[in-house]
Amino acid sequence: MRRDPRRAPGLWPVVLLAGCAGPQSVLDPAGPSAAAIHRLGTIMYIGAALVTALVTVLMLVPFLRRRERPVNRRLFLWGGGVALPLLTLTALVPYAMTVGQGTRSSTAADRLSVDVTASLYWWEMSYRRGNGSAAVASANELRLPVGEPVELLLRANDVIHSFWVPKLAGKTDLIPGRVNRMVIQADRTGVFRGQCAEYCGLQHSLMAFDVIALPRTDFDAWLEALARPVREPEPALLRQGRELFVSIGCGACHSVRGLTEGQLGPDLTLIGTRRSIGAGTLPGGVGNIAAWIASAQHLKPGNGMPSYDQLEGPQLRALAAYLDSLK
Repeated sequence: MRRDPRRAPGLWPVVLLAGCAGPQSVLDPAGPSAAAIHRLGTIMYIGAALVTALVTVLMLVPFLRRRERPVNRRLFLWGGGVALPLLTLTALVPYAMTVGQGTRSSTAADRLSVDVTASLYWWEMSYRRGNGSAAVASANELRLPVGEPVELLLRANDVIHSFWVPKLAGKTDLIPGRVNRMVIQADRTGVFRGQCAEYCGLQHSLMAFDVIALPRTDFDAWLEALARPVREPEPALLRQGRELFVSIGCGACHSVRGLTEGQLGPDLTLIGTRRSIGAGTLPGGVGNIAAWIASAQHLKPGNGMPSYDQLEGPQLRALAAYLDSLK
């Protein structure tokens, strides 16, 4: 007979603490900005606990005192109601502003910068080196060299969005007609989950992205591969998928380097290397790519990708296989 977990109170602390190291945990910072925010939060948590304890003690004082000894109400009013909040805010506000300013610190002119553009409901990441070379676009995935500050220039195409990678930095809004700036840095290799943190419509919860921190040599190799035109495939199945990609009009929206230059939807040049498709809707892989092509509006209603349910099975498999081969 299985035991009801609700009857095991000892398991609840384990379940709650397990969330402290999740993919979006602010309690496990992996960059200087996130670490500064974590320190600020810890100070505020401890301060709030101390203030709560102090207020509780002061509330109990009248009940513990003898009745013939009146309580000094002015002391309570000016001490607890004015002096204590004033001292607390005087200390916290400048410190909090310093932490916020750290997320917008300057970077060297020759450093990497990334233009991040938010649309309903996906992300474009366009990489620009400081040497003046042309920008190279990708989508729904941000790759960073470990240990280096990277400048992000944040824009929105339609409504207000918010860029948030809890383990690396705080939130910064993306506002139509405006460019906001932030600096992000990963101090260790790994995959960190990002999310739109401003409600933007029906599929707001499925507007996620991965941040992948790599050693500098691996990052440079990836960026060079992203900039190169894709090769013409040799297997017949992949050639059929390539022809379908062009003939059914996928290139009108999507760009594949050296093949099509569509700009309405995500760049698909290296889609086969991405951990997910549809901005975090499904894991990558041939099967899920095929499912997304055939049922995009069923899987993520309201997104800009129509469902191509008119494709026959062999066509769908060929097209999905071609896209998965783009690595």
